[in-house]
Amino acid sequence: MDEDLFLEDVGDSWSFQLGGEDEDDLHEYQAFLGSSFFDLSGDPFSQMGLGDHEGKQFCWKKTHTDSSAEEEEAREGSLSVSAQTIRVTEAVRDGDALTFIVISQKLSGSGEYHVARTHEDFQWLQQCLFSQEVVPGILGVIFPPLPAKPQLNAPTKVLKQLGFLAMGEDWRMYCMALETYLQQVAAHTTLSKNKCLENFLTSSEPPGRQRVRKGIFNRLSQAMEGMRKEGHKDVDDFFQTERDNNLTLTGCSKSATERFIDVVLTEQKLAVACGHFSTALHLCVEQEEDSAVLAFSKICVKLSEVIDSIKRNFESVAENNLSTLGLGLDLESRCQEAEKEMLYRRTCKLVVLETASRNAERAKPVKTAAMDELKVAAEKEFDHVSGVAKQEIARFHSTRVELLRQALILWCEKQLETARDTSFRYSEHLQAFKGLGE
Repeated sequence: MDEDLFLEDVGDSWSFQLGGEDEDDLHEYQAFLGSSFFDLSGDPFSQMGLGDHEGKQFCWKKTHTDSSAEEEEAREGSLSVSAQTIRVTEAVRDGDALTFIVISQKLSGSGEYHVARTHEDFQWLQQCLFSQEVVPGILGVIFPPLPAKPQLNAPTKVLKQLGFLAMGEDWRMYCMALETYLQQVAAHTTLSKNKCLENFLTSSEPPGRQRVRKGIFNRLSQAMEGMRKEGHKDVDDFFQTERDNNLTLTGCSKSATERFIDVVLTEQKLAVACGHFSTALHLCVEQEEDSAVLAFSKICVKLSEVIDSIKRNFESVAENNLSTLGLGLDLESRCQEAEKEMLYRRTCKLVVLETASRNAERAKPVKTAAMDELKVAAEKEFDHVSGVAKQEIARFHSTRVELLRQALILWCEKQLETARDTSFRYSEHLQAFKGLGE
């Protein structure tokens, strides 16, 4: 059988062996081509797959040699800032764009880093985290969810997609969400080792201008529409149960977030209505010496003050809802989506493994060795991803439960404080009204 050395890639080394002679052989493995063409083997520095050229079929293996040393060094880096000290203090408006001020404390305690970052910079960081091909089992990582891009002067439909993050003054809610995102990335044992995070938090230059090398997630996204396997039955009861629970919780958290947004919007509308009512009562005040008119004017003034207190109460309650439970529900909803994406990536690997196993069983003698090698590589990668995924799921549930618990506690504390203040003001108004009758 003649070899056809047509595969070339500058900076990489390639090796392959022919696995077929004619087009009939190709039909035997068509299903495998659709799901494994971009598959990584168990070796994080290699890729293996099946292809064809001029009617001939071949198995190929690609070994990266161009930047593995550099990327390995990047993985071993350590973060020079404390994760818990990272703050996004404000959003500065520059035309139709927002620039976020990120402050972090040096681990040495000798000072702080102050950097200005746009949302494009945050997207660059997220893409860098996605593109860590050299990190074994990276597909099993639950990546902290990055909030959607904020848009100034956007239509109501677009703002509704941001939910709580588009509400409040000066994009403060959005800054808090970005702050949580950075803290979660910096606290992650794997993601925090990426040099891009260090650069993002400490460099005065905008990192988003650098070119990001496309990785496995780009190839996955290109094939996603053709291999939607979310309903594929899992071979592991643990992951099947997790997928079922995630499907339920994703719907529930999204629904709860939307309902809570409606509550906050209603409170804000009531606050505006009370403000109009309070102002209207002042219009009833007349400067006349008639005792009845004077008494009525005093009542209108006092009632206006009461309505204004009700207005301030609605404003405080709505603000408390936004900054505590609102943010907690928004984060919970986005975290469930992040877990869903991880589980889907693992399911894709399961489909690859099952396809490789079937093809290995049906392979002709001349192809048995190649198919078995692909099967072993797919099995090794799947087991590695599953192992990382189980660790991530355990950490994920512990973290999300604690964050939601903290949000609920803070929500109760804030609302109790607001209720006490409002009760005190109402008592003062009651005494004032009693004084009018004396």
